[in-house]
Amino acid sequence: MGLFRIFDIAASAMSAQSARLNTTASNLANANTVASSAATAYRSRQPVFQTVMENSAGMDPASAGVRVAGVVETTAPPAKVHDPGNPLADADGYVYMSNVNPVDELVNMISASRSYQNSVEVLSTSKELLLRTLSLGQ
Repeated sequence: MGLFRIFDIAASAMSAQSARLNTTASNLANANTVASSAATAYRSRQPVFQTVMENSAGMDPASAGVRVAGVVETTAPPAKVHDPGNPLADADGYVYMSNVNPVDELVNMISASRSYQNSVEVLSTSKELLLRTLSLGQ
């Protein structure tokens, strides 16, 4: 593995965790939304990560990076709430709440934030070690 490959790996991890944080923020922003039908109700979204190998032939598996392969919606059904006074209520007086669980999303946000911070620490430590190595030649 090249000396500077660690920066690419940490940067890809930071990019993936940033996407995870953005998805979680979107879920939290839509946690209390209502819709007139189950089909149009907001559903929680989660990013899907994928390992990236730049050159599979003879490459050290420790030098793999990560990328966001896509974002998927959960299949959990939205909550059906009887609220006939709501302007979005259907003919039977029901509205459909998003299936976002705010507690789960906050835990996910803390986890993503800590993972991002760990990647920043990896970058910082690698930079410091590289600078110390270069200073040995002086």
